[in-house]
Amino acid sequence: MMEVCHERAEFSAACERARGEGGRVGLVPTMGALHAGHLSLARAARRDGADFVALTIFVNPLQFAPGEDLDRYPRTLEADLDACRELGVDLVFAPARDAMYPAGFQTEVRVTGITRQLEGEHRPGHFDGVTTVVAKLFANTGRCHAYFGRKDFQQWRIVERMARDLDLPVDVVGMPIVREADGLALSSRNRYLSSDERERALGIARGLRSAHDAWQAGTRHADALSKLVRQEVEPAFDRIDYVALASPDTLERVDGEVNEGVLLIAAHVGKTRLIDNLWLGVDTRP
Repeated sequence: MMEVCHERAEFSAACERARGEGGRVGLVPTMGALHAGHLSLARAARRDGADFVALTIFVNPLQFAPGEDLDRYPRTLEADLDACRELGVDLVFAPARDAMYPAGFQTEVRVTGITRQLEGEHRPGHFDGVTTVVAKLFANTGRCHAYFGRKDFQQWRIVERMARDLDLPVDVVGMPIVREADGLALSSRNRYLSSDERERALGIARGLRSAHDAWQAGTRHADALSKLVRQEVEPAFDRIDYVALASPDTLERVDGEVNEGVLLIAAHVGKTRLIDNLWLGVDTRP
């Protein structure tokens, strides 16, 4: 039977019991509105040998700036719990805001350097909210393997950096993007899209597909690869925040001829902001 808990102490005790019985804990932090990408992380945890899979559902207010979509972010707890039961998740932790941030809470966990560019330029303070809540989840889980999707590539690298720098007993695992058959990266925010906007959103997949094919054919110039993405995205989207080729380790932008890199994009269609990426030479064709 899947266990559902809402208090931090109860969640910590369940994870500790699992380890005490010799089990390996796999953690999947989410904000809910679960889709096949989230569920693939839970499957990966089990496939990698987790005896106890814990999935967390918490829409973290600290990572939303004023004017962003905190209030309308999809909340589908009952459907999420049904999906977790069907998948065989052992524990779901779905705390209320006060359980995570009780009265008087005033601590922030901040990673510098790797947070400054890309998403950091366009969503100031966002990653401070991410690292603060993830640090709390790691503290409450204890020793575990934690699974993150690479659609939020920069977030994955930041969380990995935080765990390493703070000597946290957590192995952070990044998993490939899960896409629809037409190439659209799965996202909880996709449900905001009208049918027309969804069709326009495919410009990202087309652009990344062109860059993938050019890379496979031997193109190594950063500007040429980025231009291939822009050519598909600019006509379809209302605004582009960035299209950048960056180091997969430091997330610093790279120029000229490159031997490795990840193409990252953030763009707006209607009122919805979408992000996506392609790790050149590693990811399959979108």
